[in-house]
Amino acid sequence: MERIVQLTIEKMVFGGQGLARLNGKAYFVWNALPGEVVEARLIKSKKDYCEAQAIRILSPSPDRIEPLEAHYLSCSPWQVAVWDKENEWKQLMSIETYRKVGGLDLTPDIFYLDEFQTGYRNKMEYSFTDLPSGKMSLAFFNRGEHGRAAHEGCMLADPAINEVAEKILKWVNKYKIPYRSLKSLIVRSNNLGETIAGLFIKDRLDFKDYPELTKKFLGFQIYFSIYNSPASVPTESLYQSGQDFLTAQILGTKLKFGLLSFFQVHIPVFEKALADMNEWVEKGDTAVDFYSGVGAISLPLRDKLAGAILVDNNSEAIEYAKLNIKLNKAKNFSAECVPAEKITELIESDKVLILDPPRAGLHQDVTAKILAEKPKKILYLSCNLSTQARDLKALTAGGYKIKFSRLYNFFPRTPHVEGLVVLEI
Repeated sequence: MERIVQLTIEKMVFGGQGLARLNGKAYFVWNALPGEVVEARLIKSKKDYCEAQAIRILSPSPDRIEPLEAHYLSCSPWQVAVWDKENEWKQLMSIETYRKVGGLDLTPDIFYLDEFQTGYRNKMEYSFTDLPSGKMSLAFFNRGEHGRAAHEGCMLADPAINEVAEKILKWVNKYKIPYRSLKSLIVRSNNLGETIAGLFIKDRLDFKDYPELTKKFLGFQIYFSIYNSPASVPTESLYQSGQDFLTAQILGTKLKFGLLSFFQVHIPVFEKALADMNEWVEKGDTAVDFYSGVGAISLPLRDKLAGAILVDNNSEAIEYAKLNIKLNKAKNFSAECVPAEKITELIESDKVLILDPPRAGLHQDVTAKILAEKPKKILYLSCNLSTQARDLKALTAGGYKIKFSRLYNFFPRTPHVEGLVVLEI
């Protein structure tokens, strides 16, 4: 039997839920805004906190609006909030995170683009679910619990992605590929409206024909992926047609990337972050670019950089980084496929250190080497402000001074935000 509780929401917290308290216990509530009184269904109950989802809004906030999609909680739970409040809350949550986790008195402003609240994502990963009709539907996992939400495309996606995803779904239904065989679908686009796609299945299947490529739909792959691996990890290539990469333009720099390469999701906002970084690079600097991906940060800065070493542990990303170095005729640039913590000897006092780590933040060996060698400048872009705040606490305690900070709304209508901090010794 479901447990329903009535809660009054105090504020938005890091992670994107509304915070409420009942009988001394914290409740983190999806689909709830500050000041609202809601009836919420418990999703998870722990000793010190509960997670819940508001199912009835008893006293709505004046900042609440109607969501544009039925599946909004799965992809973009802040569809229910007005745009200016979204950015205000992201700024407040970030300031609180820097203070609580890092002991930092940072008050960064937040950059966002009003015209890119939807249609900005150049990568989407879909699951599948079966409908009562017997057909398959695209789906996202329900937030915070089991089950999947069927949908017919997502407003966050580049429209070209939705078009290709629907095309592949029709093909899936044509061949009646069973639910048990389907794992996931990745579709990527560039800022020219071109797409590639990869279907991940759990059985080795053959087909008489495949989705037809077009001038804009440039490549399609099918991968066998074993049952107990993560959703989009290929075990074996079963089919490939067309190209398996795209090329995007970022601040005049051409960058190739593959289906599984890390690449920035929201290019227009990312370009602003790059422009801000460029202001802190001096002509003739040499850089070490850790967690470099395909080179999306250091290569657009090549007009100022005298050279750079790009480091990433993803072999596909580094292969594209090497191609991108040649494509852009970047002199004195090179790339190494190795975990950052295994090549810390590259960190030197006269170098600029570029950091864009995964959500886990910096490896402790990287932090220790930074504090030992003290590179003159650090440009640290993060997708997880909590681990960034932890790392900044260590770096500032070791003598670094924060010279610049800014937030970027890379992910409108979601709780996620990224932060750039520039440090100097």
